[in-house]
Amino acid sequence: MTSIERLGINVIKALSMDAPHAARSGHQGTAMALAPLAHVLWTRIMRYDAERPDWPDRDRFVLSAGHASILQYAMLHLTGHGLTLDDLRNFRQWGSPTPGHPEAGCTPGVEVTTGPLGQGMANAVGMAIAESRMRARFGAEICDHRTFVIAGDGDLSEGISHEAASLAGHLGLGRLVVVYDDNQVTIDGGTDLALSDDAAQRFRAYGWHVVEAGDAAEDLDALESGLRAAAAVEDRPSLMILRSVIAAPAPQASGTPAAHGYALFDDEIAATKELMGLPAAETFHVPSAVLDYYRRAGTAGQDRRFAWEARAAALDADRADLEACLAATGRAGWEDVLPSFTPGQSVATRKASSATLKALLPVVPGLAGGGADLTGNTGTAIAEAGVFCADNPGGRQIYFGVREHAMGAIANGMALHGGAIPVVGTFLVFADYMRPAVRLAALSQAKVVFVWTHDSVGVGEDGPTHQPVEHLASLRAIPELRVVRPADATETVGAWQVAVTCAGPTALILTRQGVPVLEGTRAEAVAAGGYVLRDPTDPCVTLVGTGSEVAVCCDAAELLAADGVAARVVSLPSWELFAEQPHDEQARVLRPDLPSLAVEAAATMGWSRWTDEAVGIDRFGASAPGAVVMEKLGITAANVADRARALLRGARPKAAV
Repeated sequence: MTSIERLGINVIKALSMDAPHAARSGHQGTAMALAPLAHVLWTRIMRYDAERPDWPDRDRFVLSAGHASILQYAMLHLTGHGLTLDDLRNFRQWGSPTPGHPEAGCTPGVEVTTGPLGQGMANAVGMAIAESRMRARFGAEICDHRTFVIAGDGDLSEGISHEAASLAGHLGLGRLVVVYDDNQVTIDGGTDLALSDDAAQRFRAYGWHVVEAGDAAEDLDALESGLRAAAAVEDRPSLMILRSVIAAPAPQASGTPAAHGYALFDDEIAATKELMGLPAAETFHVPSAVLDYYRRAGTAGQDRRFAWEARAAALDADRADLEACLAATGRAGWEDVLPSFTPGQSVATRKASSATLKALLPVVPGLAGGGADLTGNTGTAIAEAGVFCADNPGGRQIYFGVREHAMGAIANGMALHGGAIPVVGTFLVFADYMRPAVRLAALSQAKVVFVWTHDSVGVGEDGPTHQPVEHLASLRAIPELRVVRPADATETVGAWQVAVTCAGPTALILTRQGVPVLEGTRAEAVAAGGYVLRDPTDPCVTLVGTGSEVAVCCDAAELLAADGVAARVVSLPSWELFAEQPHDEQARVLRPDLPSLAVEAAATMGWSRWTDEAVGIDRFGASAPGAVVMEKLGITAANVADRARALLRGARPKAAV
């Protein structure tokens, strides 16, 4: 270790104390302990260019132990990614690019949004999948990088890490290197309170290459040697197990559970700085020699980046596919291949989705994914495009197995890596198993297509355990998640247009059972979120439906018409898209001067935003044939017509939309 390296590492440790102390909040100890590891990664191992943090062929870094965010922010500042010392001083403050946990899109150089433990580990598996697919498709001259991860005891304790690690080993994802910081400390006390796993044996059983680095947390050469040995393994992922001392070299806090959080205050910080030979009274101290040293490291990858840009510009036949992959969209004219359906057909929207996905595969080259052991059931079967595996890294069909939580987080990693539009499917009721990853997809605006089928009590005999009733309301509650429940096959095509065109995640909520292709539904109308499907002369009530219940609304309108009651029908496939429309357009569609009734085979929570009353299911379902359950719970044209008549007898229309 040279003198400038020792000084630089001590500066990182000092910044890791100063920023949380300024915020009176944060996690100091892990960042201090791992300062030497971060130094080795950013100066000796990783290939990147700080002036272009989004360079597609950069190495990826994931801080799965996201509570140690100040470590990453310190490195991003020192290497010249755009963070200033003032940004570090404003750690965890309103509007700062240095939030409490790393957030993609908020801070240059942060790849994924981590915080909930284990998520970053699974994100990294997705990144490794995306890199492997891109390299197989475009060659090593276009895609030749690795993914490095720092994980802690908490990450490896969470179930999602088991799911993701098992799949990564099965897929033989070389070029994925995880460093396990085995500091033997948790918030409650020593890890031995609740953990006696042998991580090395567990990961070897998963099919990983394991490097046991021992007490090398302060040995730069040993760290470099271990990382290079791990990175050299191409046929399986690698885990490097590192024993560190949390908060080292703080005289009182080192090795203590308290050091997991904000535990070093004025006297302890000053004493620690004195031990490291830094000015005890000076905060955010970065000597110019240290800054120069790291800034040179930050631009060391420029020549490699320039060479990559020249190679990418020279691409001929593959250029359109590469550009479409990197932009997460389709090639020019991709919408021309979309299927169409004839009114009167009965088509489950999951089957219409499957047909649309297959039509898009040749023209949207980034599409890849599958289901959580429900690939055929959810319409995410694309095996004709090749199965992704160690022997076929260019395959687009990914079999995730029964691993919903990891599947969602892996998809986020694929999307945020770039080059992929991941598609993942399971039953809507199992969205609960995915919820943390779905929430983070929305928070980070990862462009993932979540395909959730078997969307109502129409599932039938499987009973209430498999009949989602509250799930639509819970998904609509997630900010920035675009939920689309198409009425029929035609609207399903429009839902896919939205998913491919728009940024961020899209949830497709699809039926198991066949539903009629309705007269008048329009694929292009889905982008508006809602539109008028039936508009008779002199209407007196509006029926608003989503999904399979739009057909119920149309049938109810016919029953009402037979009684001389003119009913409008509105299809409202996406609340989120409709909420983006101008107020006048919302009013034109919903007609607030008329009483309105929503119809949806789900909990009625939230419908008061749009309609006066709602027909829904505010209880659990039952085990019986789907049509019987629908009838018993009132999702019928007759019941909707009766509710509309009752609404008209005591109508109190909403004052405004």
